[in-house]
Amino acid sequence: MEIKTLRYFLAVAREENMTRAAEILHVTQPTLSKQLKALEDELGKKLFTRHSFSIRLTEEGILLRNRAADLIGMADKIEQEFISLDDLTGGDLYFGLAESYQIQYLAREIRSFKQNYPGLRYHITSGDTEQVIEKLDKGLLDFTVLAESPDPSKYEYVPFPDTDVWGLIIPADDKLAKKKTIGIDDLVSLPLFCSDQSWENDIPRWAGERMRDLHLEGSFRLAFNGSMFTKEHLGYLLTFNRLIDTSENSGLVFRPLSPRLETNLYLVWKKYQAFSPIASRFLTQIKDSFQTVPGTL
Repeated sequence: MEIKTLRYFLAVAREENMTRAAEILHVTQPTLSKQLKALEDELGKKLFTRHSFSIRLTEEGILLRNRAADLIGMADKIEQEFISLDDLTGGDLYFGLAESYQIQYLAREIRSFKQNYPGLRYHITSGDTEQVIEKLDKGLLDFTVLAESPDPSKYEYVPFPDTDVWGLIIPADDKLAKKKTIGIDDLVSLPLFCSDQSWENDIPRWAGERMRDLHLEGSFRLAFNGSMFTKEHLGYLLTFNRLIDTSENSGLVFRPLSPRLETNLYLVWKKYQAFSPIASRFLTQIKDSFQTVPGTL
């Protein structure tokens, strides 16, 4: 199974049309069809169902699409790492990021780093812990930013300089907006929005045995999407401060939870990870810049 053939397969899967995919790949349609037929023969599975004007993936094709995307990503990353071995001015860095206002610290370090290495190219993907850790474990990322404590048996990390404060996003015209803080009794029976990860890990730290009194109306991986539902009075969003626009004309307000609930943020990498030169230099800068906690390095 060749990387080139997998690239052909992904192009057809993305375009759902053999002719358009052939044009993008700059190959003839018979050549592309022959390559995909050979791939199906090699795997012993049908990857596409062909219709009059389109192509659809079979279940086996969907599985291969997910695996092929990871393989292509890894191949591209390896290629770029070797290209950058002799590049003293830059290279590629790959990050997977959680949502937090503290990402500004990382952005600031990247800006500073790029002044010394103008050829730096950085690639950002966002997601929850499950999504970014999977990519880190597969070697598709150099670093992830997690909003929960990393497993020290598998990862090394640097804590971010600050903490994220939890609170409730509330429509500005709601009676709860008049309160300065939000307690557990304020949330009982309310329709609440939260990420699945935080509902399972962070909010129970705060609610304790009262967690069973809280009702999750819907879950969102992106706080912004949850805030749109809150603005329409469909519920109330539990999230970090400074993620959502709560300025005077936004129609929303943020009220911190009481007692105060905070979450730490961490820049994380795999133990014994073989870094590219540019990633090693960047990590050195981060260690020097961030205030680290004893025992984490």
